[in-house]
Amino acid sequence: MSGKLYGVGLGPGDPSLMTVRAVEAIAEADVIAYHSARHGRSIARSIAAKHIRADHIEERLVYPVTTETTDHPGGYKGAMEEFYTEASARLAAHLDAGLTVAVLAEGDPLFYGSYMHMHKRLTDRYDTEVIPGVTSVSAAAARLGTPLAEGEEVLTILPGTLPEEELTARLAATDAAVVMKLGRTFTKVRSALESSGRLGEARYVERATMAGERLAELADVDAESVPYFSVAVLPSQVDAERPESRERGEVVVVGTGPAGPLWLTPETRGALAAADDLVGYTTYLDRVPQRPGQVRHGSDNRVESERAEFALELARRGRRVAVVSGGDPGVFAMATAVLEVASQKEYTDVPVRVLPGVTAANAAAARAGAPLGHDYAALSLSDRLKPWEVIAERLSAAASADLVLALYNPGSRSRTWQVGKARELLLEHRAPDTPVVVARDVGGSGERVRIVRLADLDPAEVDMRTILLVGSSQTQAVRRADGEEIVWTPRRYPEA
Repeated sequence: MSGKLYGVGLGPGDPSLMTVRAVEAIAEADVIAYHSARHGRSIARSIAAKHIRADHIEERLVYPVTTETTDHPGGYKGAMEEFYTEASARLAAHLDAGLTVAVLAEGDPLFYGSYMHMHKRLTDRYDTEVIPGVTSVSAAAARLGTPLAEGEEVLTILPGTLPEEELTARLAATDAAVVMKLGRTFTKVRSALESSGRLGEARYVERATMAGERLAELADVDAESVPYFSVAVLPSQVDAERPESRERGEVVVVGTGPAGPLWLTPETRGALAAADDLVGYTTYLDRVPQRPGQVRHGSDNRVESERAEFALELARRGRRVAVVSGGDPGVFAMATAVLEVASQKEYTDVPVRVLPGVTAANAAAARAGAPLGHDYAALSLSDRLKPWEVIAERLSAAASADLVLALYNPGSRSRTWQVGKARELLLEHRAPDTPVVVARDVGGSGERVRIVRLADLDPAEVDMRTILLVGSSQTQAVRRADGEEIVWTPRRYPEA
């Protein structure tokens, strides 16, 4: 009869933080296995030392390589794969002999630990029990004495080995975070925290609950002093103090995409999280998660200049202000309004940034296929800010140039005839069967995307939440085997 395998979580380092079940499993085991570097010392063994008996068989699983280079033909990955295969075979021999094997693991066995490599190779063949342990993440928060995450906050745990740009994006997008595996990655992690605007919040914890423990502001830590067993912590923001004012505020104009959180970029998430004030059309503000300490300033959709001036005035008083726009803020949206006011003499010293968002045209095109695969033009059919004569002239010019057209703001309760007139103008240049994508509320609960012939475009089905994508002479509408109709515009033109 085969023996039993235990994956024993030992906690973060202090032997008193081992669980009762972990102690019991060690007592029941015939074989105690633990990983170590080539110098022979094992942190896992040192944690459990007083529970290891003289009659225990000890299996020391010595890594062939840690951070140094290797001449293994498969490189670092190949060397480690070979090691895990050989180590699991040694444990299997004990299990086949009917012995109980306890594999010791710092922290939790299935959280960034080496035990999992044994587990994946052995658990399908042997009776296995995994005993959870207190993680270094929990230990770090406890030693800092600060909540990690509260309420609806999102906690993100990242390995410092990720590329710097990936770290920056994820740190900017989350509420709270812990970055593991510092050591040689510390300089990169610090740079990512700075780039994401989070360095001032970051705390440093080294060897939590162990001898030599150190707590510090991460910005003050010397990179040369950082060991592997350290973490960076961005704690909960719920009770974080937001300054009433700063010497220098700023305005960031952000695009939320066509609908909810799925369409936000990491950079936009970070800017929204860092803002003291959110300014925008109420419908767009409702897409942004509520955050403690932030002030929201909602308004009607027809007061863009007033909204921009209000945001800039807040920034002049030292506030970090996010002006929230739908789609991309530079496409028929708030970026122009903000920059226009910001160009006035009294606001030229206020920093203004514009962050891109997924446009309504891009979102609708993706739902339909690839109608914007070649040259296209984007036009607004709203005659509230420019006369219809200008719109008609531009429509005719773009249509005669055989461009695909993305038509924004096609209709509303007070504008009911523009779509019909636009259809008449387009039919002067396009065939009646030209594909038109009619996309309403893309990404929202009322999403509806249809493909119709230009001649069949019904103005009554178009409102302000709709965007129209009108194909060129080359645009194709194809019904696939599953019944789905897709639209695409080839990148090669016939004369090319």
